[in-house]
Amino acid sequence: MSYFNKVLLLGTGPTVIQLAVNFKNYCNSKVAIAGRESLRSNIFFDTIVQQQLALKVFIQNTQHQSVAGKCTIDAFFKGYHKISGNWDTVVLCVTTDSYLSVLAQIDTKVLKQASCYILMSPTFGSSHLIANFLKNLTPQAEIISFSTYYGDTRWIDGIPSNEVLTTGVKKTVYVGSTYSKSHRLDKLSELFHHLGIHLKKLASPLEAETRNISLYVHPPLFMNDFSLKAIFDEDSITKYVYKLYPEGPITYTIIRHLLNYWKEMMEIVKHFDIQPLNLLKFMVDDNYPLQPASIDGQEIENFNKLESIHQEYLLYIRYASLLIDPFSIPNKEGRYFDFSAVPFRGIYKNLDGEWDIPRMPKEDYFRMKIIQGIAHALKLKSPTLDYFVQTYEEKLQQVVASSKHKIFSDAFQIKSFSQEIEMICKELILSKKTKEGEEEYIK
Repeated sequence: MSYFNKVLLLGTGPTVIQLAVNFKNYCNSKVAIAGRESLRSNIFFDTIVQQQLALKVFIQNTQHQSVAGKCTIDAFFKGYHKISGNWDTVVLCVTTDSYLSVLAQIDTKVLKQASCYILMSPTFGSSHLIANFLKNLTPQAEIISFSTYYGDTRWIDGIPSNEVLTTGVKKTVYVGSTYSKSHRLDKLSELFHHLGIHLKKLASPLEAETRNISLYVHPPLFMNDFSLKAIFDEDSITKYVYKLYPEGPITYTIIRHLLNYWKEMMEIVKHFDIQPLNLLKFMVDDNYPLQPASIDGQEIENFNKLESIHQEYLLYIRYASLLIDPFSIPNKEGRYFDFSAVPFRGIYKNLDGEWDIPRMPKEDYFRMKIIQGIAHALKLKSPTLDYFVQTYEEKLQQVVASSKHKIFSDAFQIKSFSQEIEMICKELILSKKTKEGEEEYIK
């Protein structure tokens, strides 16, 4: 049996074009793209029509030649409610906080016919959210979660079109399926091998969802007074996400929050029999490497066993060591590439004329609320996580209260996400009981 014959991509961002080219050229899939109707997506769809459904992926670095290419898609749907036809695979390339609203707009006949749902950039619990949503529609459908999208893809000149530029490709991406033996994962492994990426299979989608570095570092880096001032207040002085204070938010307090939050997350994942993550090792091995002189390898390996103050010290050293790219070639003045100079994006006016919040921290707020809900359901204390949520919500309220003449998007509203939390927790409890029952049966 062949897989990925008919692939439906949901979303209208740069990622969709990269995926379309890869599925079309490697799997010889019939490919369609669907997105919501908006001023921004209208630009995207209009360009695709003008170019007769042709898409192109360019690369910045020659070593990523395998992800480059062009293709012609087979169909597009302007509005999720307009999707028709038989699609065996549905790929969600939309933001995690919109999964439910997007799927709810699609004809149930289309959803029932799909045998596989792929989550490209999920957050912790996303696969369980989808499983609960599909329970009464197509309970046997396979759900596959990636740890993260496998590249860094952007619009050329920042304008939606039929062409994108992929500037980076990850060496390793984690993946998990609701099927213990998945032929689709085997096929995806072949595809990723072709792209020069190691696809590491984990025991479940939930475990794959824990292997995303943003899950651990974004909340402490964004949910603090310094960062929120840089994002929400109109200030002409640029601040940077990964720099030490006062150029950026990183202080010993932020590092302590990072460590404590990681420990709270590890208490949550333990409940689902997921192997605890060595935070420092994950940072160094799977994200940005360090020069061996910066931190001894043994300290990285033994990170989980060290005293908290020692762990804080090593995390601070890690960020200090990456202020510059330690593997770049210095110029004549001895200056290395300014690796940490990633500026905070401020609030902006969207195409509907509303003040809106950048994906970071808007998506991180959704992530925080979901994890907070799971922690509460498990009756686990999460003081650091609670502090992040409270700090962010207080900032939203302050901004709206002080700017009554402005029109704000719904991103400025305090949200409970209670529906999503309830759906995820139902599935988490069910899967845990199922696993415990299977283990008891084996005994």
